[in-house]
Amino acid sequence: MGKFSVVEIKEDIASRNNALAAGIRSRLAEKGIFYLNVMSSPGSGKTTLIVELIKRLKADYKIGVIETDIDSDTDARTVADATGVKTVQVHTAGACHMTCQMSDEALAALGTDGLDVVILENIGNLVCPAEFDTGATANLVLLSVPEGDDKPLKYPLMFEVATAVVVTKTDVAPAFDFSAERAERNIRMRNNTAPIFAVSASEKRGVGELERYLRAEIEKTVSRAR
Repeated sequence: MGKFSVVEIKEDIASRNNALAAGIRSRLAEKGIFYLNVMSSPGSGKTTLIVELIKRLKADYKIGVIETDIDSDTDARTVADATGVKTVQVHTAGACHMTCQMSDEALAALGTDGLDVVILENIGNLVCPAEFDTGATANLVLLSVPEGDDKPLKYPLMFEVATAVVVTKTDVAPAFDFSAERAERNIRMRNNTAPIFAVSASEKRGVGELERYLRAEIEKTVSRAR
């Protein structure tokens, strides 16, 4: 019988990704840049919420945005047109997530000099993006009312890696079988520490509380470099 060896490819890839992520996080922290990775299902309201947050924060912070999609530049155009902040579009050539290498290249393309905040809108799905550390300072995970309050049970890792969770599209709750209490209970089964915010970005309800939270988190990073 011939000799063979077993190579744990996924473990090796994850190890190298995590090492690069740690380097990115350290480099950005030294420059006082808060890097926010926004993750969720498609259609949960990531772009709408990002636009609303930028409008509230841009008077006090220099912000850049990385938009990630398999194809199209729709979201990048939406953000740039609505906010005027520097924005780059990343096409992943079919990949369903951002790796740390992609994140590093996107940051270089964006150019971080002079920025206080970088927002990454990751590809829309609840599986793959959670598996790869992008080097972000924090992970903001969105759960929309139309998706259902059971998603934290079905996609545990996404909610386990969340720094904070935002329940979006609360204005349409009466039309869906969605319970805020069940959603919180299910989130807490995966994550005991992440703060939970309920918002309707289209009606601008609950966004102020999320804005205050993000300002406090941004200041922790920005103030260290001052």
